[in-house]
Amino acid sequence: MRIWVDADACPNVIKEILFRAAARVQVNLTLVANQPLRTPPSRYIQAIQVPGGFDVADSVIVQRLAAGDLVVTADIPLAALVIEKGGHALNPRGEFYSTENIRELLALRNFMDELRNTGINTGGPAPLGLSDRQAFANQLDRFLAKLDRVSDGTE
Repeated sequence: MRIWVDADACPNVIKEILFRAAARVQVNLTLVANQPLRTPPSRYIQAIQVPGGFDVADSVIVQRLAAGDLVVTADIPLAALVIEKGGHALNPRGEFYSTENIRELLALRNFMDELRNTGINTGGPAPLGLSDRQAFANQLDRFLAKLDRVSDGTE
């Protein structure tokens, strides 16, 4: 199992949580971005810089993703591809995307995109707050703990 991060738009505070988790549970963490990234020295953490371009990082993640991997992203179309491929997708606010909610989220995203294309200012997401960071850390911990139980046969 590997954790993939759609790192171009991932907040630094979320990356820090991921760095600590990767070291703590010794899980491979790969950040993918079209800009250079700084990562702490660790045999569990790597960064891949991809060329600039529309959805290039997303394509690399989807190509290399294995079933059961976790992808951290706020990109709903990427999350849909991850789920389709048997992976798990978690957004930086601590919400898991699932087969149950992804269609509705895609429809809402497309609707908001249409509104923006007509010139309506829909605003952006609220700044990432302390409760969002805590929700993300809690969901990540639950996910990793479940993996640990599965790997040692207790689940």
